[in-house]
Amino acid sequence: MTLLNNHVHEHVFLGSSHEENARRTLWVVLLTLVMMVAEIAAGYLTGSMALLADGFHMATHAGALGIAAAAYAYAKRHARSPRFSFGTGKVGDLGGFASALILALVSLGIAVESVMRLLEPAEVQFGTATLIAIVGLVVNIVSALLLGHGHSHDHDHDHDHHHSGHDNNLQSAYVHVLADALTSVLAIAALLAGRYLGWVWLDPVMGIVGAIVIARWAWSLMGVTAGVLLDQTDEHVAAEIRELIEQAGDARITDLHVWRVGPEAHAAIVSVVGSSTTDADGIRERLKPVHEVSHLTVEFRAA
Repeated sequence: MTLLNNHVHEHVFLGSSHEENARRTLWVVLLTLVMMVAEIAAGYLTGSMALLADGFHMATHAGALGIAAAAYAYAKRHARSPRFSFGTGKVGDLGGFASALILALVSLGIAVESVMRLLEPAEVQFGTATLIAIVGLVVNIVSALLLGHGHSHDHDHDHDHHHSGHDNNLQSAYVHVLADALTSVLAIAALLAGRYLGWVWLDPVMGIVGAIVIARWAWSLMGVTAGVLLDQTDEHVAAEIRELIEQAGDARITDLHVWRVGPEAHAAIVSVVGSSTTDADGIRERLKPVHEVSHLTVEFRAA
């Protein structure tokens, strides 16, 4: 039996855009904090419960975005720590999962508050609330543009390396910003309808619609990040490995493990039984086209 690694190397599996995404996320955290303080202050000064509620809602998003920023910093600081067998490439996924949970709680809170306001309508200062909502939307658009470049880059990278995953930490921050933008758009529409058409009921209805959409985003993000954290098999990469090893007919895979260890990196452990015409080095040579695999272990046994 021969047991070989493809080479000795450090287990640093951070994404190629790690530094850039970290900077962008930090800027969005700062913008969110500024907007949060402005909304809470305006709410106290005008007596608007709507503004106060949205301000504290922004606080939860600031916390979630702060988790994303902290995940980038932690992953970089401990990237070469021997305490992590496969590096810290999945810290971002842990941050993304935590952010998704917060997003789900936010959607639940919005839904509960909206139902309460639907049953017991509250007086709303439409003019002031609309103005603050518009400012909030502008902040969200700027934040989305900051994060969107990195988000698009990740998808472009996925296209070039067709089985590579994107940065779920950045994805979580992006989803939080989109959720804020959505609530701002719905709030502006509802506030304008309430002010000019007298449709006061539309405000809580829009809140319920927004809560449902945000909950769906949170559920989707939780599913993706949970799969990475639980070392879910990447079926696309696994299928490619099986094809490259077994297509010659002189070897067969008896055990195969493929999982993601970073935004752009996978690890694979392959157990192969083959004829005397091949060996572990030959198996590794066959797997060179699988660029997604950054850490490869081959176990070979002659038939």
